Amino acid sequence: MVSAPALSPATIAKPNLISVEQAKAMDVAAMTDLFKAHLNPGQLHFMKLLGFHKIKIERAEGMFYIDQNGRKILDFFGGFGSLAFGHNHPRILEARKKFQEEKRQEIAIAFMSQYAAALAHNIAKCSPGDLDMVFLGSSGSEAMEAAVKLAERAAGPKRPKIVYAENSFHGKTKGVLGITDGQLYRADFKVAENTVRIPFADIEAVERLFRSDPEVGVIVLETIQGGGGIIQAPAEYWQKLRALCDQYGVLWVADEVQCGYGRSGRFYAFEHYGVVPDVTALAKSLGAGKAAVGAMIARREVYMKAYGTPKTAMIHAMATFGGMGEACVTSIEGLNVLYDEGLIDNAAVTGDYLLQRLQALREKYPKIIKDVRGKGFMVGLEFHDFSQTLPMVLRPIVSVLDDKLKGSLSGFVGALLLRDYDVLVAFTEYNRNVIRLEPPLICQREHVDRFVDAFDSLLSRGIVSIVKDFVKSQVR
Repeated sequence: MVSAPALSPATIAKPNLISVEQAKAMDVAAMTDLFKAHLNPGQLHFMKLLGFHKIKIERAEGMFYIDQNGRKILDFFGGFGSLAFGHNHPRILEARKKFQEEKRQEIAIAFMSQYAAALAHNIAKCSPGDLDMVFLGSSGSEAMEAAVKLAERAAGPKRPKIVYAENSFHGKTKGVLGITDGQLYRADFKVAENTVRIPFADIEAVERLFRSDPEVGVIVLETIQGGGGIIQAPAEYWQKLRALCDQYGVLWVADEVQCGYGRSGRFYAFEHYGVVPDVTALAKSLGAGKAAVGAMIARREVYMKAYGTPKTAMIHAMATFGGMGEACVTSIEGLNVLYDEGLIDNAAVTGDYLLQRLQALREKYPKIIKDVRGKGFMVGLEFHDFSQTLPMVLRPIVSVLDDKLKGSLSGFVGALLLRDYDVLVAFTEYNRNVIRLEPPLICQREHVDRFVDAFDSLLSRGIVSIVKDFVKSQVR
């Protein structure tokens, strides 16, 4: 018998690692050096333009970030819709703390998880119709990959074509890149070729395609386009789409990663139109701001057609980090909080108040604000092209540069809102003239008033002064 030591002797030298406490104490200069060295030096360029690189967030609570100087920054960005409950909601923290204190299982791949099962049940109960089969993952991209794979498989090999819309965004992973309509993200990657692009919200284009091409098996659409600039289709579009899908046997995948989970004033944005897709996907706030959780939800008939036998069940089974214990507990508690605190109703009512106040600003500044649109707490505020916001004498000179200057006014306004008013907003991928507002669903009228008053004060300076103020901020 040979007895082994309890632990092997340490022979590998420990690298020069940063501890948790050292990371917490890191200053802005050290953060910048490490970001440039190990994360994304190109992204740092844009952070510097906006002044975001000067800020170190020490903590966050409710509607606010708190920086290294104790400054409270009102969050109307909301992590692209990931913070339904704001920052560090006490019930979410308590559920996670109890899970840790009781040393419950985290990764239990070999066994069934009561937490994954309960979360899947809750998601199914929140979903209309027979959307009741759930796949759990870690991100919106993963959820959409699962949704598209399931729909393609259920459609069958004789109907391999997948339809997507102009200005769509469905994720950056390789599979869904083929239905993400952005050259920036596609770059020179070779993407799936079984896809067909059509205009968004054009039901005649959908009908022509379905009628003319029997190989079309799936159509994938965001219910509200986020990256496209907060673009909606009318109710009759969705109702006719559902009818056309039924008529031609096409499966409809609704991407609700950003617009779902109560953000529009209903749990799913498609519920506003009285229709139900065949497959949908959630992520963002599904993790309650403390965990990375995504989910695909499918009609049982569609799911079983794709993966309903023992032979096919493991083709797209849950991945290693899908259904992790603490993540599921976080999501379970989050869904309960969502309804217990009436946050979906709040998104509808307070979101409508936000839109009303912004429409009043549009009327006040018609030469600056081109459009205000959205639903609930998913709002887009579009500026005119830069030349159109300037005094008449300058417009002909600057108009030739409008395409190159797209997004500049949004950037100026976003940078100055943060610097001078302690307000954080977001931007959109495709229409760079749009500021995207996705505050937490806990947002109250007082937060709306603070944001709109700050925005009003900034616009009252006039475009020339805004540009001058931004340029000054760059040379300091």
